[in-house]
Amino acid sequence: MVGRSLTPFSDWLAEYGWELGVTLVLAVVFTLVSRRWVRRYRRRAKAGGDDAEGRRRRRVATVVGLFSGVVVVVVWLVFLFTLLKDLGVDITPLIASAGIAGIALGFGAQALVRDTISGLFIFLEGQFDVGDIVDLTTSAGTVSGSVETLNLRTTAIRQYDGSLSTVPNGLIEVTNNRTRGWGRAVVDVRVALDEESDGVRDVLEELFTEIQEQPPLHEWLRQPPQFVGVTQLTDNAQVIRVAAETMPSHRVDTERLLRAKIVARLSERGVKTPPAVPGMPPTP
Repeated sequence: MVGRSLTPFSDWLAEYGWELGVTLVLAVVFTLVSRRWVRRYRRRAKAGGDDAEGRRRRRVATVVGLFSGVVVVVVWLVFLFTLLKDLGVDITPLIASAGIAGIALGFGAQALVRDTISGLFIFLEGQFDVGDIVDLTTSAGTVSGSVETLNLRTTAIRQYDGSLSTVPNGLIEVTNNRTRGWGRAVVDVRVALDEESDGVRDVLEELFTEIQEQPPLHEWLRQPPQFVGVTQLTDNAQVIRVAAETMPSHRVDTERLLRAKIVARLSERGVKTPPAVPGMPPTP
């Protein structure tokens, strides 16, 4: 009895098993290879800089990730339809009803359609790529960090504290890309009211001449830092602003290092700074 019950299955397996086996192997291979390629190009994108080559790597990583996801879905759909066909299921009605199901889903899943269309335009317009540093203003607030993945429906952002946020593309209202073109590092320095701004300017310009050739600032700066001038007067201090055009992804690093060097040089040259005011941040 057992042998007889297995005969139809054995006949079916002998007739269709090779076809299903080949389709399944291809689906698995496509999935594994695509994931490997996506990880490879994402690593390259993270290692790239802000130059043309770095932007090209990030764009390639975005294209590879997007299209690999589409290919994997198509391959597994082919396997599913092959399995149904070999099981004797007539797939013609399923294909014919796909249009009706699509209309029904259009009414019931408008958010999904909105997210997908928004993701398509984000990709086609090149608003940001994998590896870019962005600020995404959404209806739920602002999400800032590095773009880890970008697909048609969602964007995954690795925030500065390490958390991974997934944002539906349809909720993105404003995109602020910090990795395109150039950035401006701005440092405000508070010095005493009785200090001559021209004297402070001479001290800082001497410093700027020195540091523009020092690593790592010489790699981050597109132009030497500029002494902007006094931007504000308070009861006990004058605020002097310094600005520098930088590589966009190193704007914050440039501000941090430039501020430290300015404070050290002013202290070295005896430039007076105002005392800290209770409730106010200390002099930068």
